[in-house]
Amino acid sequence: MSNNKYKILIIEDESNIRSFIKTILEANGYQVLDSKNGTQGKLMFSSYYPDLIILDLGLPDFDGTEFIKEIRKAHTVPIIVLSARTQEKDKVQALDLGANDYVTKPFGTEELLARVRAALRNSRHGNETETDGQSRFVLKDLAIDYESRSVTMKEKPVKLTQTEYNIVALLSEHAGKVMTYSAIIQAIWGSSDRGSVKKLQVNMANIRKKLGIKPGANQYISNELGVGYRMYNE
Repeated sequence: MSNNKYKILIIEDESNIRSFIKTILEANGYQVLDSKNGTQGKLMFSSYYPDLIILDLGLPDFDGTEFIKEIRKAHTVPIIVLSARTQEKDKVQALDLGANDYVTKPFGTEELLARVRAALRNSRHGNETETDGQSRFVLKDLAIDYESRSVTMKEKPVKLTQTEYNIVALLSEHAGKVMTYSAIIQAIWGSSDRGSVKKLQVNMANIRKKLGIKPGANQYISNELGVGYRMYNE
């Protein structure tokens, strides 16, 4: 029996890739379930309720995006998409439908393990916030107080506009997860127009500057080019 209590379900039709991922995860202490198609994957999910799903989009019986839609009707289990589809629109669609992360093939072992750890941490953080009513988010020197709507960096106040604070708070509430431009825009402004992405990028540039994040650095908040933003959670 594994020392790690997390159960991970792999849904991947290519047997060599499925076997490779299973070997990696088991070597790192995870309990692994695996399925070669979406139909079997659904049955295994409803039988075992895994803590995380690694999902290929190009399944033989139906598209993986349909699986995401079905799961998201009633469950918040983290989903990492693992796909050969590298088009920006495919990544955005999967993330907008509710995937927590998107890894393109070929992938590195350490990268995949890091994404798994991040998704599981994010899941734990979300559950704790929901049950414990946490009013603060702390990440290294960054602290966000939701009740007072205030942000500090190294215990010094950071003066953000209302919109800038809303963006930072939103990203922190989903720490560890890539949030697409459209998801952020919808949450902050409620609607989008031709200039919405540019408006978000300008606000984000101001936020990064006020937080003391150097241009090009991925400290605290990373820019997933062409897709969206992610706030780290450790």
